[in-house]
Amino acid sequence: MKYYLISGEASGDLHGSNLIKEIKKIDSSASIRCWGGDKMEAAGATLVKHYKELAFMGFTEVIRNLPTILKNLAFCKADIAAFKPGVVVLIDYPGFNLRMAAWLKENNYTVIYYISPQVWAWKENRVKGIKKTVDKMIVILPFEKEFYKKWNFDVAYVGHPLVEVIDQYKIENPPAAGQASNNIIAILPGSRKQEIEKKLPVMLSVMKHFPGYRFILAQAPGLEDEFYLSYLTTYPRVEIYQDKTYSLLAIARAALVTSGTATLETALFRVPEIICYKGNPVSYRIARWLIKIKFIGLVNLIMDKAVVKELIQQDLTTENLVKELKYILEDGPGRTKILKDYDDLYTLLSAGGKASEKAAEIVVAAARH
Repeated sequence: MKYYLISGEASGDLHGSNLIKEIKKIDSSASIRCWGGDKMEAAGATLVKHYKELAFMGFTEVIRNLPTILKNLAFCKADIAAFKPGVVVLIDYPGFNLRMAAWLKENNYTVIYYISPQVWAWKENRVKGIKKTVDKMIVILPFEKEFYKKWNFDVAYVGHPLVEVIDQYKIENPPAAGQASNNIIAILPGSRKQEIEKKLPVMLSVMKHFPGYRFILAQAPGLEDEFYLSYLTTYPRVEIYQDKTYSLLAIARAALVTSGTATLETALFRVPEIICYKGNPVSYRIARWLIKIKFIGLVNLIMDKAVVKELIQQDLTTENLVKELKYILEDGPGRTKILKDYDDLYTLLSAGGKASEKAAEIVVAAARH
């Protein structure tokens, strides 16, 4: 059977790659084309367009790059029409994928959406359109099934794919003797240049207040080494890990993390963290006006409480970061509580089973239908 997968971000590339592996286990003759990244290509798909060409973030950035986005939509439609897949799998990336879903349904393709758009956060009435254009929604957050139920839309909860990814990493990379460290602070500033430029200088500014700690920066895949050189000049103590985020989290004492999937990865490695977010002021004000959720961090959203501290926009200052970092570095009730909440989070996200395997079963069944 033929499968077409569309992902537009690094996290989608990761989950898409594991989905591809599981599809191939069920359907050994699977022919797969994708929009994604190196991981999806390595898993056996033909890569049509890399996500680093698609990373437009925020309202103003999207408007500025609208001609490129429209060209990409037209190109994607033409490529799908030429390939004639039995099923199209849309992986998160809602700004692009919801538009594709409408076209796909108009042209009688079977549409599976894996990793729901955050319709529970803003523009809830988008569910009406999703019900019309998506044949099956596969969700990975436990509260999403109940959310869709009130819209009379039956979705499949399969658990979170990051649980199996990180569990497998730990099995394959057991800690070496003496590897554990008490003096490493991980910095995960995001994967897009525009967000890194806003936040990383503030995140690095705390270094002088913690002379006994090593600060290690996780370099985003797809970003060139030269981009980080100016930060190394200003902060020569910072170390950089390239394509080794998990090995960094496995030994970190604490972490400064931008919003997104990385906040959940950090929690699943049981590393106390501070969520750091500072974006385009106009985009942020529009987002706060539209978005109805209490938190921006996935950990806090899933647990429905402030498990980890969120420092957002004007609150992301050196002074606030130093205060919160001291709080999670030191042994005590604060650090203990975070780790206990992380254990509860793991239990909650494991309830669905092996996410990629379950999702692949749904996708292959749809393709064969």
